[in-house]
Amino acid sequence: MIHQQESKPQPNTPQVGVPLQIRELGLVDYLPTWEAMRNFTDARSEQDSDEIWICEHPPVFTLGLAGDPAHMLQRSNVPLVNTDRGGQITYHGPGQIVIYPLLDLRRFGLKVREYVQLLEQSIIDALVQVGVADAQRKPNAPGVYTMHHGSLAKIAALGIKIRKGCSYHGLSLNVAMDLKPFLHINPCGYAGLETVDLAAIGVKISQAEMQMHLMKYLIQHLEAARSAVAK
Repeated sequence: MIHQQESKPQPNTPQVGVPLQIRELGLVDYLPTWEAMRNFTDARSEQDSDEIWICEHPPVFTLGLAGDPAHMLQRSNVPLVNTDRGGQITYHGPGQIVIYPLLDLRRFGLKVREYVQLLEQSIIDALVQVGVADAQRKPNAPGVYTMHHGSLAKIAALGIKIRKGCSYHGLSLNVAMDLKPFLHINPCGYAGLETVDLAAIGVKISQAEMQMHLMKYLIQHLEAARSAVAK
């Protein structure tokens, strides 16, 4: 499981025409960003815009709400934050795109499984666009994978939280980063799972350009979902 859900969606009909706001935060610490997401979600009303936050984090391990600390195999000077998303343990660091969609999922007609599939498909589409033709899902292991050295390796991770029908947390995509910290953990709770980035599989692309492709497909899929609700 990669999501945590609280409360059932409220019966009120949300406004579907509220514009989507994009915020580029740059390099920001994980803990205050998480707190800001949670506060935004708690305070939002039916009239508030949905937002997508794009950022990068300094090195940090994060452990999901029901995560097993045993998946931290080796401690280091990289901090570990116990957070309220679903899923197990992962690593964030420079060279990785992190996207946090703060969405009222009712506006998009999305249930949790459909939302997870939308995030995965957005990543897959963006990776195919830059030449990763084998970008794919893996059964019962949320995220996006590619073949590397004869087996599937993880290149993007998901971890979400649903509260009162609204989402926070989101996805991370590895572009060109230090991958060694992933060796200190069982990534997303899977022992022996290799983690790669675009650089490791021979795709040379700037983070800004990859972000552009990823956001293009994410917004495309979200707008398609919202348009379907409006019909």
